[in-house]
Formats: sequence, C-alpha cells, structure tokens
Amino acid sequence: MRHKIKAKAKAIAQNPNTQKVLQDMKPQKNFWGISGVVLFFFVPEIIAFFWGADITAYAKGELLTPHDFLETQYYELLIMLFEEGVSYFNLAIGIALLVWLFF
Repeated sequence: MRHKIKAKAKAIAQNPNTQKVLQDMKPQKNFWGISGVVLFFFVPEIIAFFWGADITAYAKGELLTPHDFLETQYYELLIMLFEEGVSYFNLAIGIALLVWLFF
C-alpha cells in the first residue's frame, strides 16, 4: 500500500501540469511579489507583537458598549486575531515563501 502511494505521489510530482501549477503559484521576483509576501505574512505579525495587547484591550472595551451586529463582529474578529500574539506558523509560511522566491 505504501509503495502504491509513493508511486502515485511521484507520478503527480512529475506531471507537467503539476509543475506548471507549482510555477504559477510561485511569487514573482519583483517588487510586487516580495512586497506581497511581506505585507500579508510579516506586517500583521509585527503589529501583533508590538500592539496586540493594546488592540485586544481596545476591542474588549468596545464590546462593553452596545453596537450593531457588524461592529460587534468586527471587534470579536480583532480579539480573535490579536489575542494569541504572534503566529509562528504564519511567520514560517512567510519565510518559506521568501526562500522559495529566491531559489
């Protein structure tokens, strides 16, 4: 069974369509490719590291006052995003994409 799975995975990896899709997913080596990785993976973690506790405290304080449904959901989302602090998983994905970008 393990041999069949390994053979199937090897066939998928060597398929030209799979290789084309993988190349299409790779960020481009230009300003927009690099800045996209930095903006989506590193900047939110820097914000969470420095101001995560302040943002969470603000959102919890705002939840004490009555708001409409969308504002309440917004503040709950802020709490979910910044309550835990830095996401090392997100940083690892960003580093992996930057390494993949230059190799």
